[in-house]
Amino acid sequence: MNVYQAIAAVMAELSKEGISKDRKNQQQGYAFRGIDDMYNALSPILAKNGLCVLPRVLARETIERQNKNGGALFYTTVEVEFDFVSAEDGSKHTVKTFGEAMDSGDKSTNKAMSAAYKYAVMQAFAIPTEGDNDADAQTHEVAPKATQKPVQPKQEKPKADNPFEDPAKPAGDPDAVVDDLCERIRVCRTGDDLDALRSAPEFLTAFKSLPPSHKAMIREAGKAREQGIAAGN
Repeated sequence: MNVYQAIAAVMAELSKEGISKDRKNQQQGYAFRGIDDMYNALSPILAKNGLCVLPRVLARETIERQNKNGGALFYTTVEVEFDFVSAEDGSKHTVKTFGEAMDSGDKSTNKAMSAAYKYAVMQAFAIPTEGDNDADAQTHEVAPKATQKPVQPKQEKPKADNPFEDPAKPAGDPDAVVDDLCERIRVCRTGDDLDALRSAPEFLTAFKSLPPSHKAMIREAGKAREQGIAAGN
């Protein structure tokens, strides 16, 4: 089918130079490539090779969060399919991606759509990038399990109200709370995500319940994530 020939032709042109990170996040200081950069680089190449990219939204979800100053943030996730269609014979290949974004106004859906498109074309055309967003680039050190305690008679345990607690560990176990909070910090992709997590009521409640030594571990995890975001990781 001609659609695959067209995709390969676009990929060949993009492989020569890729799309560089010419923009800079002013808050965190890391470089990135904007959606306008993607459009400007791709549009003439797609037109030249007779390839259309047509979006179709399958699902959208928006929830309200809070930034560190108490203001509203709208967090939107979209599930989008993109049809890569050959203008020559109408053959197509469909790519599905997810996009997520935050905004304090009415642009969160637009930003999420842009993110979905950006990563759909980056992966479909294998666009060369600067930096490393590979999961293998990070190694997480896992703390060893605590020494097992003598087996106690099994008792029915009520479900914990705190979502940060591990049901397999005693309620309020500081190590379990730290593990959960640190993992939530590690998966934050942007500074806004990190701010939203830190201001979440569940996070604050769990953090306040910790002894000083464990609070220090959370603060260190937050600083390390801030540095990772600033470096574009």
